[in-house]
Amino acid sequence: MAKAKLGKERLLKKFPRSAGRNNNGRITSRHREGGAKKLYRIIDFKRNKFGVEGTIASIEYDPYRTCRICLVSYVDGDKRYVLQAKGMKVGDKIMSAESGLDIKSGNAMKLRNIPIGTLVHNIELILVRVESPFGLGKVGQGSHYWFQI
Repeated sequence: MAKAKLGKERLLKKFPRSAGRNNNGRITSRHREGGAKKLYRIIDFKRNKFGVEGTIASIEYDPYRTCRICLVSYVDGDKRYVLQAKGMKVGDKIMSAESGLDIKSGNAMKLRNIPIGTLVHNIELILVRVESPFGLGKVGQGSHYWFQI
């Protein structure tokens, strides 16, 4: 039991919050009170664990997002959070690969290998621009955003 807990704790990160106070502790932004403590969940947007099957262990609320997230437990013992797509439930088997997977909710493939007419979400676009040092843009990250190829 302690082993499973350790795997999940590395997916949580504390965010420093100032509650409207500056470095001297004085209120500089009014009406920003303490509130409840929130932990940031590190989400696996890349889904680059190809060929390894994972089982959805739990579906959780994420205070920083508008959609639910799923804790996926992989066969090799790794645990990661992914965004919950419509129709995903606890106990479902999901997988990511370059190509050749069943078209079902939760599986991830390269966009060029998905058949035309399929509904997808959480698309990563690689933009080639000189002024942007990162060049990455994400589209449709919520579970209620769907795009048709």
